[in-house]
Amino acid sequence: MGAPQIRNRATIAGNLVTASPANDTITPLMALNAWVTLASVRGARRVPLSEFYTGVRKTVLQPDEMMVDIAFPALTKTQRGTFLKLGLRRVQAISVVNAAVVLDLGPDAAKSAVITLGAVAPVIVRAPEAEAYLAGKELTDEVIARAGELAAESARPIDDIRGSAAYRKAMVRTLVTRGLRQLRDGQWQSQVPEEPVLLSSNVKRHASHVPASDMPIHTKINGKEYTFTSGHDKSLLRLLREEAGLTGTKEGCAEGECGACTVFLDGMAVMACLVPAPRADGAEIVTIEGLSPLPEGAPFRDDKGSGVGLHPVQEAFIADGAVQCGYCTPGFIMSAAKLLEERPRPTRDEITQALTGNLCRCTGYYKIIQAVEDAANS
Repeated sequence: MGAPQIRNRATIAGNLVTASPANDTITPLMALNAWVTLASVRGARRVPLSEFYTGVRKTVLQPDEMMVDIAFPALTKTQRGTFLKLGLRRVQAISVVNAAVVLDLGPDAAKSAVITLGAVAPVIVRAPEAEAYLAGKELTDEVIARAGELAAESARPIDDIRGSAAYRKAMVRTLVTRGLRQLRDGQWQSQVPEEPVLLSSNVKRHASHVPASDMPIHTKINGKEYTFTSGHDKSLLRLLREEAGLTGTKEGCAEGECGACTVFLDGMAVMACLVPAPRADGAEIVTIEGLSPLPEGAPFRDDKGSGVGLHPVQEAFIADGAVQCGYCTPGFIMSAAKLLEERPRPTRDEITQALTGNLCRCTGYYKIIQAVEDAANS
């Protein structure tokens, strides 16, 4: 779920409390009958996740409460579960529709079923008619198809720019049908990589703390020590650009959607727009300027037209014409460089995994992927 840069920073609790019906973690946790523990100075309370949401972006969380625990019963030996998501891209994207299915399977039939649906109502919903229909039935193609139709009837989607209500209903049927077939055929993990790309290596374990606003932020950026007495209320992206003057890191969306602001934070690729500036205190940061710095006063190109002092990924981007408008390029290069550090000879599938958090708005990604392949082989 999410791109590597998101997974390096995000928490499930953060995803849950934003309370969007399109969020990826709510649907499967709801299918697992999860509950959350909310705590404040007044004490703690346990709330079933199904009762946590009151509407779009609305929860029962009080202003003084924090989510401190997420729990669910472990699947039994006869249970199987799967999660499927439809987005507008085959990479990091907000769900147009998502679905989770948990089956308790007997020798010849499904003993029980739980089906939850996301992005088709103001909150995550279940498909009770489909669940009741599946109980006690053999999972034939006909039964699965009918269950998909019943699940679609449980959806109450809206029309918006990402998809019509009719399309969403049709996709509910498709996803639920596909999920049931995966569980029946033992293929529910067929598309999950055994060793996913992490974009993380040689991680320095850093005890996160937030210095007070009147305390300086001490950090190391591209091997140089910095002390900042301002910028505490900014993102790391803004700290780098406005306080440190390192403008190679770009702001595209400021919401973790495009990856143009990818930097290395203590050995992990992260999106700087999602990191509070005080997190830089005591950390080591690498930006595009420090990936392979040119010697001071050195020309950018030699007399043969080759890059001087460039990282192999940078050289390959130039040679293959992977630089287009150039705005997204620093983020792509940072992700690709961390991938080659993690896996010097990546497969094409691993390259596409590494770039799922980086968005190019110019055209296709063919030249970009080719450049990473060529850098790996250089």
